[in-house]
Amino acid sequence: MYKSKITGVGHYVPDRIITNEYLSTIMDTNDAWIVERTGIQERRWFTPGKDTLASMSVNASKIALERAGLTNKDIDFIVFATITPDYFLPGEGVLLQRELGMQGIGALDIRNACSGFIYALSIADQFIKTGMYKNILVVGGEIQSSALDKSDEGRSSAVIFADGAGAVVLSRTNSEKSGILSTHLHADGDHAEELYCSSPSSCQEVRISTEMIDRGDFFLKMNGNAVFKHAVVRFSEVINEALEANGKSKEDIDLLVPHQANLRISNYIQHKLGLPDEKVFNNIMYYGNTTAGTIPIALSEAFEQGKLKEGDLVCLAAFGSGFTWASALLNW
Repeated sequence: MYKSKITGVGHYVPDRIITNEYLSTIMDTNDAWIVERTGIQERRWFTPGKDTLASMSVNASKIALERAGLTNKDIDFIVFATITPDYFLPGEGVLLQRELGMQGIGALDIRNACSGFIYALSIADQFIKTGMYKNILVVGGEIQSSALDKSDEGRSSAVIFADGAGAVVLSRTNSEKSGILSTHLHADGDHAEELYCSSPSSCQEVRISTEMIDRGDFFLKMNGNAVFKHAVVRFSEVINEALEANGKSKEDIDLLVPHQANLRISNYIQHKLGLPDEKVFNNIMYYGNTTAGTIPIALSEAFEQGKLKEGDLVCLAAFGSGFTWASALLNW
């Protein structure tokens, strides 16, 4: 059986910086309130007419390809994780494919929200392990700012979610030092309505109506307490599952890259695992929660900052809407 490894990483975030101070001018909030509850100091929102999810992902993908030493002709398949595609249909993967000039190869979209990137990485890993593909472009990205309720009523989620895209190239390898060791995927649909967006919906007679808009059905709804309560449990479980599956201990981890949901959650997991600051990568302070984009963006930044060395044991973990949660353990 073949083995896969990440050979290139890249990310792109919009130029438009949204500070906590700015948010305090459009809703009843303030910097201290946001930082205490989320750890976020600023985030990026897209610029209409300039940024699209496709354009952001193209920028991230080009960087990842360059760092992998590959061209668009070397990619055999695309797996794209997002819940905020540019179109209701077709999927975002084909739009990225078009812009990168990769016509003809398969493109698969994943809708697993915050866990989407690890789900996508796991799928790509299976394709490479079976020998079907050699190089796969795996992307996670979102434009969420246009779907946020920026009123006082929606502030608890509006201050958290943001925009950006990250990409990795996953390639076949024979290296004994580098590669994905295992991935672990889970879900529990009993809690689907704790973090969801109900419209547009195919099960309603009319998918879009004035009444839906007036009710705010298109805005994200989140039960923050329920999400936090489940997240801290599932994060720990799925990280330990990955370690146990590979005969590793938490002391073996060189870098933990958690989904950037909330700095309080990341700090809780770090404390529970007993990991020092230098072994946990967080950037939610500057980018907010970009859902499927958080982990590839964080990986790209960690690489740029020299925090990833060949052979390092890296653990990726995520939890989010669904509820879904997942982890991946790999040697860089």
